[in-house]
Amino acid sequence: MENHKEHNHEGHKKGEDHKGHEHSHHSGHEGHNPGHGEMGHDHHKMMIEDFKKRFWVSLILSIPILVFSPMIQGFFGYQWLLPGNAYIIFGLSSIVYFWGGWPFLKGFYTELKAKGPGMMTLIAMAISVAYFYSSATVFGLDGEDFFWELATLIVIMLLGHWVEMKSVLGASKALQLLVSMMPAEAHRVRGDNVEDVKLEDLQKDDVILIKPGEKVPADGIIVEGESYLNESMLTGESKPVKKGKDQKIIGGSINGNGSLKARVEHTGKDSYLNKVITMVEEAQKSKSKMQNLSDRAAKWLTYIALAVGFGTLATWIVLGFPFVYALERMVTVMVIACPHALGLAIPLVVAISTAISAQNGLLIRNRTAFEESRKISALVFDKTGTLTKGDFGVTRIETVDQGFDADELLRLASGLEQSSEHPIAVGIIKKVKEQKIKIPKLENFNAITGKGVEAKVEGKDVKVVSPGYLKDENISIPENAYSSAAETVVFILVDNKLAGYIALADEIRPESAEAIKVFKNNNIKVMMATGDNETVAKAVSEELGLDGYYSEVLPHQKVEIVKELQSKGEFVAMTGDGVNDAPALAQADVGIAVSSGTDVAAETADIILVNSNPQDIANLILFGKATYNKMIQNLVWATGYNAFAIPLAAGVLYSTGFVLGPAVGAVFMSLSTIIVAINAQLLKGKMRKSKDV
Repeated sequence: MENHKEHNHEGHKKGEDHKGHEHSHHSGHEGHNPGHGEMGHDHHKMMIEDFKKRFWVSLILSIPILVFSPMIQGFFGYQWLLPGNAYIIFGLSSIVYFWGGWPFLKGFYTELKAKGPGMMTLIAMAISVAYFYSSATVFGLDGEDFFWELATLIVIMLLGHWVEMKSVLGASKALQLLVSMMPAEAHRVRGDNVEDVKLEDLQKDDVILIKPGEKVPADGIIVEGESYLNESMLTGESKPVKKGKDQKIIGGSINGNGSLKARVEHTGKDSYLNKVITMVEEAQKSKSKMQNLSDRAAKWLTYIALAVGFGTLATWIVLGFPFVYALERMVTVMVIACPHALGLAIPLVVAISTAISAQNGLLIRNRTAFEESRKISALVFDKTGTLTKGDFGVTRIETVDQGFDADELLRLASGLEQSSEHPIAVGIIKKVKEQKIKIPKLENFNAITGKGVEAKVEGKDVKVVSPGYLKDENISIPENAYSSAAETVVFILVDNKLAGYIALADEIRPESAEAIKVFKNNNIKVMMATGDNETVAKAVSEELGLDGYYSEVLPHQKVEIVKELQSKGEFVAMTGDGVNDAPALAQADVGIAVSSGTDVAAETADIILVNSNPQDIANLILFGKATYNKMIQNLVWATGYNAFAIPLAAGVLYSTGFVLGPAVGAVFMSLSTIIVAINAQLLKGKMRKSKDV
């Protein structure tokens, strides 16, 4: 079973290790290796449908098997036999075994091939022993048949798998989404002509035209024009970056309001985006082979059942009992050893925990990672859009000249900024719209190169300028203009006198500080990795009291940061929202994506935060612990019954005349299944508690 990672990574993500275990099994049962995207998703749907169909058909066939089973008739004290009764039951049971049990038999083969016995091996072993022994009793072997046991076991296990698969999110489209970030065509410039060509036809050194608002089709160097490029999804830099002649542009970034001509440097395989795709694939392949809880438990139960089963057979034969009697004892042990409760113990907890999590803004894609979230010891946050809001907002408006109030300053500044794409201008206009301030008309607009803009507004000469302009004009900057290194400040001059200034920053989310307290109380180190510059990174880190930060980080370096922490023995969770975070999300032990970011980040993550709220991650870790505890309790119940029933079935009390018959074993089995189901429901109260923490 250990193979389930390898098995699925192609064109999928680590979360696609089919979302935790069911999925290790399915890697078993379907032996599939889907291609990109949609296939994986459809595949998951087909699997759910397949289990559903097998479950209902097996359930319908099991009813006559139970009704006509001599053991059940003896147990309930009725006599109702058909002519050829044994053969009818044998026929129906054969269909249930070969068709209903097929996913388990196939999964058993896959687990053996991978030298990792798990749930599938345990189920396949129990149903096979029951089937072949019972068939032998129909054709002359002395003993009672276990067909009803076989049928109920298959039905319950199919139900468990179906419940669990439905509860875990559909499949991944990670790499397909990465690829779709590139436009399909590019505008190639040939002399005076511009022709549209397919992306794959672009050659190195071709000159391409990138119109305003378009995606950049390939990595290149600008030969003409200038524009602001939004690279935030690729590099994590929160501000659009101004680029001009001789500067590099990245394929997949989005052009702002200027028209550019660029010479192609890398296409296809060598492009930056392609390198990210390769990194994601590799991280998925190498991701540690976590086995989830029910598989680990099943593996041990398999070993125990085999050892006790053959031990029982040998002991009775050595004691001089007939082989047939020894065999019946062995079969009873093996059948009882496969707990029905185990088949539902974990899937029910999974179904309930994924549903509760979804209601609370956490979508769980990979449940093995969710089970493991309780071990998180270090959290790496991407800054932009995770700890901060990800867009420039006005943080302060201060007046210097008493003749102006804050709204008036904002109104005058907005007149000058209304047609600019600059991030600062966008931030100011956003604030004006929020406050429903009417933007004034302007005349004689003029850009002051590198320093700001000026124009006539309602007869006044208004300038919005950088600190550099004030220095040149010998106007002194007010002392308290800079309160935080993370802010950018612009100054407003009216008729060449300083009227006031506006400070903007990528604001820290109000919930971030609270969340970080919870992490620290749980002894989790909190780090930040950002594409932003050192000054901004340091300011955010100090304001939030983080354990450390990395600034000006490129995507491949985020993967390195995660690997480095892992090499120090940390169990690392990574939270991010951009393409630049995808490789690190895939590498981390638990990848958590913020849904306000790109689909790609979400697709390479194990868990998605719907509300982008860092506090939800704190809830996730606490709820992950509660869920894990429930699973352990259920395993103890499910297997505790075995610890009691197996020795009795093996005949330890034979000398007192008591040997546990299969029918009584069945009653124990039903009880433990009911207890497990009730216990799983108790999880619903846990999320409420963790929300109050």
